[in-house]
Amino acid sequence: MPHIVVSPLSRIAESAIRFGARDMITLINTGTPVMRPAEIAEARHLFLGFNDIIEPAEGMTLPAVDHIHQLLIFGRRWDRQAPLLIHCYAGISRSTAAAYITALALNPELDEADLAQALRRNAPSATPNSRLIALADDMLGRRGRMVDAVKAIGRGEEAFEGTPFILPLSISV
Repeated sequence: MPHIVVSPLSRIAESAIRFGARDMITLINTGTPVMRPAEIAEARHLFLGFNDIIEPAEGMTLPAVDHIHQLLIFGRRWDRQAPLLIHCYAGISRSTAAAYITALALNPELDEADLAQALRRNAPSATPNSRLIALADDMLGRRGRMVDAVKAIGRGEEAFEGTPFILPLSISV
């Protein structure tokens, strides 16, 4: 079964090799240098440039509907023959939100709360960006269930960066 791998920027090359990823989504501040691992072809890499914020701030790029739209298009185009690698700077906020969003978009039958609990189990430091979650909840017609599920797991453990982890596309309960 294919799955999503979440990683901080500092460990994307290691994660691409270790998990065999061939597609990658980068969610990071515009202008941040990202060395795409050799295992990821340029055509199989989506770069979304925005800051990890939830409200407008001068000089910063707020996550927007267009970012979610691009994420969903790329995620749905993923062939699921190898894991999808999603990363942000720390592997804690933007990337965990994007993985959660992508998994729910690809598997509409998934229960939002069950997936959020799996996210917490697999990534104790995960603190998904609430703006990304709210935008996607609206776009996917989840009626606030994504927002509620992420609120229920609360803020993750304090960490400078997350540890690479797997988020499955299906949950066994």
